[in-house]
Amino acid sequence: MERIRMTPKRIRASYEGAGTGRRAASWDAPDGAINAVAIPALPALRKRSRAAVRNDPYAFSAIDKRVSSIIGTGITPRAMITDQVVRTALRLLWEDWTDESDADGLTDFYGQQALIARMVEESGECFVRLRYRKREDGYAVPLQLQLLAAEYVPLEKNFKTRGGNIVRAGIEFNGIGQRVAYWMYAAHPGDSAANSYAYNTLHRIAASEVLHIFEPTEAGQLRGVPRLAPVLLRLKSLDNYDDAVLFRQEVSNLFAGFIIKPASDGQPVLDPVTGQAIKADSDGAPLVGLEPGSMQELMEGEEVKFSDPPDAGNTYVDFMRQQLQAAAAGVGLPYELLTGDMGDISDRVLRVLLNDFRRRIEQLQFGVYVFQLCRPVRAAWLDTAVLSGAIALVDYTAKRRDYLRTRWVPHGWAYIHPVQDVEGKLKEIKGGLNSRSEHVLRTGYDAEQVDAENAQDNARATELGLNYTTDTVAPAVDKEDSA
Repeated sequence: MERIRMTPKRIRASYEGAGTGRRAASWDAPDGAINAVAIPALPALRKRSRAAVRNDPYAFSAIDKRVSSIIGTGITPRAMITDQVVRTALRLLWEDWTDESDADGLTDFYGQQALIARMVEESGECFVRLRYRKREDGYAVPLQLQLLAAEYVPLEKNFKTRGGNIVRAGIEFNGIGQRVAYWMYAAHPGDSAANSYAYNTLHRIAASEVLHIFEPTEAGQLRGVPRLAPVLLRLKSLDNYDDAVLFRQEVSNLFAGFIIKPASDGQPVLDPVTGQAIKADSDGAPLVGLEPGSMQELMEGEEVKFSDPPDAGNTYVDFMRQQLQAAAAGVGLPYELLTGDMGDISDRVLRVLLNDFRRRIEQLQFGVYVFQLCRPVRAAWLDTAVLSGAIALVDYTAKRRDYLRTRWVPHGWAYIHPVQDVEGKLKEIKGGLNSRSEHVLRTGYDAEQVDAENAQDNARATELGLNYTTDTVAPAVDKEDSA
């Protein structure tokens, strides 16, 4: 008979995080999949995240700083087609359309990018519906974008369609697991006024007309989780603690005095200090007014005792700083950016922190917003532009991939040290380590536009007889002198 060897307990518990002793006895760690764990918690997480952003200054700062870092003034496209005439025509048509892209007419396409990022950071996700318009509506390209909150696609809708497709959390999948449709409410379910005419009405919208923007943190994830989820409870507790300290400080600033007198049979009619009628507070307690420089004579046996409320304590600042550092780490922000506290930090340390933070932001820019938002919008825009006749591309069907090749350029980062940063870039260009076009693109601008503007500036300066030290025209070299 073969002997079965049992795994020693010390080997099974070699990872402290997997231990089952006293320290881990109250550790609740559900073993469900990401969707089984996240989806039931999302309604509460969304409501609390939005409430925190509305009322907690640190929660608002976290979301606001992240949105401005991710989008800035916008993630702009640069067509990669080699034909310069076509490239210029596409750029001009795109610029005309961006002002008309918002179906609600509140902002332009780059403003919509910022609004989408804010909804994703605050609520976990955002839905963008492609709204095709009539050709006679007069748009540069008959396409607009409608932004929809996460609640438009209900989390609780899970069923099987007549065609055999599975609907999970309001998203319909076909037999091979592809998203084919979204089940959406006609109006926001939380807006009773807008929802009165179409209460609880669901519509099946093809997935080709809907963009679902969220940051997936695990394979197979269906819905997005708010950015503040790891720190919501901490921020709430910290806000309560801060309010308590603030109230205590208000009390400590109150200069109050109490007159202690021997017990008597009844309350006197006149104030023994002022000789006037006794003034009482709203709760009936007698009050005595004090004036600067006054000397008051008390009755025999009476004495005065002043209040001595507690102060904020010596640990308040250090405690708040440590808790806010944890909150900043939880939302992926440097502590200095979250709080604005730049004390005791050098520019070199700040550069290291910002470089690390910017790397993470760039990961989001290209992995989420360029892939899920910018590229699909550009494809739908170009298809609509060609079909509506807004631009004539006779070989578009055969070369659609070539026309769709676009480099998306995020808003450039500001210089940490303007002189050193610019000198470093100039040395890279002169040494052939990078191109001028690349450095211009990293600032968020198009190198061709910069060249055209430089040429116009130089021509105007020459015409007016001006000579600037910033002239970008290379000086002519005499062959005899060079020889």
